[in-house]
Amino acid sequence: MKEKLKIFLTEPRTLLWLWMIIAVTGMTRFGHGRENNFLIFKYVYWHVIDRLPLYIHYPQEYFDLNHYGPTFSLIIAPFALPPTWLGMLLWLVALTLGLYVAIRHSLFTRWQQVFIFWFCSHELLNAIQMQQFNIAIATIIVGSYYLIRRERDFWAACLIMIGTFVKLYGIVGLAFFFFSQHKGRLLASCAFWAVVLFVAPMLISSPEYIIGQYKEWYVSLVEKNADNMFSHGTNISLVGMVRKISGSSAYSDLWVMIPGLIAFLLPYLRINQYRYEAYRQTILASVLMFLILFSTGSENSTYIIAVVGVAIWYTTAPWKRGWVDVALMVYVFFFCTMAHSDLMPRFIREEYMKPYGLKALPVALVWLKLCYEMLIKDYRPDKSE
Repeated sequence: MKEKLKIFLTEPRTLLWLWMIIAVTGMTRFGHGRENNFLIFKYVYWHVIDRLPLYIHYPQEYFDLNHYGPTFSLIIAPFALPPTWLGMLLWLVALTLGLYVAIRHSLFTRWQQVFIFWFCSHELLNAIQMQQFNIAIATIIVGSYYLIRRERDFWAACLIMIGTFVKLYGIVGLAFFFFSQHKGRLLASCAFWAVVLFVAPMLISSPEYIIGQYKEWYVSLVEKNADNMFSHGTNISLVGMVRKISGSSAYSDLWVMIPGLIAFLLPYLRINQYRYEAYRQTILASVLMFLILFSTGSENSTYIIAVVGVAIWYTTAPWKRGWVDVALMVYVFFFCTMAHSDLMPRFIREEYMKPYGLKALPVALVWLKLCYEMLIKDYRPDKSE
């Protein structure tokens, strides 16, 4: 009986159905303004069609502001055309299925895949309930890594540029540049797709309008970065945590970002470890976590990206994980993935977790340990301590 249950819980079809159920549960937030994020996305397409400003308030349609690039109008188009309820359902299923496929058809072992699917399920739910494109960003990063490893640089570049032209985050896919066997082709392909994606929205509007909206996009991102500083809903990052705990606006974020960037880049110096898949996958995990920890735009729903990185880190090591690693994973699960849920006591959530951005702390500790391991560990297969 136990063996049958184990087989059932690790069966790809079971995991697919689990994630599809999670996708559909996002529809429970439909109605009474709960689909607000999807409405923002949907109207990006219609505003481009009507050549309306993309980065101003439209209180009759949704609250908050759009911060996605004009190219997003083409990504969301198939989901903007049907009725809202159907478009949102298809959007949630597409987001979830995309990440499932990226993980399922990656270079991860069967055990790694099972662990990632189960460990990330609740964080996926967090993102799904907000209809967030961040799920697609996780897909783009994992997918670009896979495609580069498979020497499909042209399509890896396509994913990287889509992520860049929609939300900028996708540019981190270039962190896998040194793993490419065709570096010149990768760079040329990025240039090609950059031109294509820059011009593509002009097909449903006009060149003058789209160029003007790219300029406005830059302005909106600068303004949003300033607004994020002490926001409870955004800047849930290592950068934001330090800012909120200190309560100071006097210093530059670079005092946190530059040491973080150095720690992120140092493992690239261990070129002799590049030959090991475990080392390359750990860099993938580092990219996924670094992106969220050092972005002032990080919010609760962006942590699907970081938590996938945490799961990859835990499963990738060719040595046996110790009790410290297990404790870190438990800490991530309860104080990151559950940080803003009803399972977290309200007074802790409202008085500590949100005001100080403490959701970032568990991931930050994992990432720092990852950086340490990548500088001293041998990632040869079957290496034990």
